[in-house]
Amino acid sequence: MANFVFKGVIPPISTIFNEKLQFDPAGQGRLIDFLIDSGVDGMFFLGSGGEFTQMSAAERKEVAAAAVAHVKGRVPVLIGTGSTNTREAIELSVHAKEVGADGIVVINPYYWHLTEANLRQYFVSIAQSVAPLPVMLYNFPALTGQDLTPDFVASLVKECPNIVGIKETLDCIGHISEMNRVVHQVNPDFAVFCGFDNHLLTNLLSGGAGVISASGNFVPKFTINTYQSFIKGDLAAACKWHQHLLQVIRAYGLDSPFVNCVKEASVLCGVDIPTYVLPPTSPLSAEKKAQLKALLQELGII
Repeated sequence: MANFVFKGVIPPISTIFNEKLQFDPAGQGRLIDFLIDSGVDGMFFLGSGGEFTQMSAAERKEVAAAAVAHVKGRVPVLIGTGSTNTREAIELSVHAKEVGADGIVVINPYYWHLTEANLRQYFVSIAQSVAPLPVMLYNFPALTGQDLTPDFVASLVKECPNIVGIKETLDCIGHISEMNRVVHQVNPDFAVFCGFDNHLLTNLLSGGAGVISASGNFVPKFTINTYQSFIKGDLAAACKWHQHLLQVIRAYGLDSPFVNCVKEASVLCGVDIPTYVLPPTSPLSAEKKAQLKALLQELGII
């Protein structure tokens, strides 16, 4: 574990499987090397796009250990460890720390609607179990059914100093801007990442740290160039690159969940990986593959 600052472009990495739906470390390694060579600022494994909800705890541990080992400290590694139950989340979090992850990303339980006291205890228990390892929260209310409000997050940051950031996956830039404003009053270095490509520039203008979005798997130059142009003060270039992000999200509408679209797009962009996905997701149909290829050609990606 290195002392990294989390910022910039951190793709939520696809988990690669073989035809038997077993983890494919070689294919995973090729995707990792492609993204590091592309200039990403970090990697987030076992998020929604990493199909963690379809995997056993043992499978998640296997992926986490292999990812850390292959990256070898070249960029920060974040491991998703959230669960529907606190005991498993702590087990996965401690394992991530033991194998050398640079931080963990914790989504709230996605079955029960918890009281605020129970939700607080979930995050505090996990954060304390791995302290001082950095913890990122993961707010995805469309899937969890429960929003992490800026005031709630600020109170957690006060209680647990190792909670250092959040991934805001919701289509409301007002929420993201308010998260930056409120939580920065508690910790000015708190890292707010948007989860949707098309919110990157506005998040940065609001004081955010960067983006954790799926397009980083297959066309990382769009988010990287937007971010790099912004931090260099070249807003015209940032806007130019951000225009591409406003269109690339169309790829996600081809299926749900869109993890198959992301893997197929990676192959179309030249990354040598198998595109098998875990059920209940199905492989992308030939018709949808053709639509995806046509879209990537229209956007000048391939």
